[in-house]
Amino acid sequence: MFDCDGTLVDGQADVCWAMERAFTRAELLPPEPALVRRMVGLSLTVAVRELAPGLDEGKAREVTEFYKSSFRARREEGLLDEPLFDGIAELLARLHEAGWSLAVATGKSDRGLAACLAVHGIADLFVSLQTADRHPSKPHPAMLEAALFEAGAQPEEAVMIGDTSFDMQMAAAARVPAIGVAWGYHDPSELLATGARGVAGTAGELAELLAELLERPS
Repeated sequence: MFDCDGTLVDGQADVCWAMERAFTRAELLPPEPALVRRMVGLSLTVAVRELAPGLDEGKAREVTEFYKSSFRARREEGLLDEPLFDGIAELLARLHEAGWSLAVATGKSDRGLAACLAVHGIADLFVSLQTADRHPSKPHPAMLEAALFEAGAQPEEAVMIGDTSFDMQMAAAARVPAIGVAWGYHDPSELLATGARGVAGTAGELAELLAELLERPS
């Protein structure tokens, strides 16, 4: 089970741009990009409240809607850039061919995830797609529990792969082993502190960690 932003694809520039635009349109001071990047992985409404905890409900909802419309317009204009990280396409193909059931658990919307996977031609590789549209925000385990059900797997038979402490905490809540990746939004030390069995620096290292986890489950 993979996270999307920061794990499969690099969309930080577009996320930061859309958040800055949303706050500006709501006549608020935009948060620093570094803070925005740390919120990637959370559901949008939760991220907005984390970035501006003093906002009333109406203003927070306004920022959220401005973000959605800005991001959607950027996609429709063909300006959205969410490249796959190096080696990810090949890794997904190898795992699929080897018989793994693949899933995504992401803070993206259904529409955003579907568009992202379609652009890269990898949608057919996944048996389960879980998003923030249908579940509580990470680190609540609902996304992983739904993915396990759809894949017909038990927690100990699965692996969560992500780049943030939210992913590691979600995995722990679902009793699923987790592996971190170092190319995303949280520091490797944070991933290890929140439950990662290991942290991969490349797609090749991720494949090795997966193989080791299968050989020595705990």
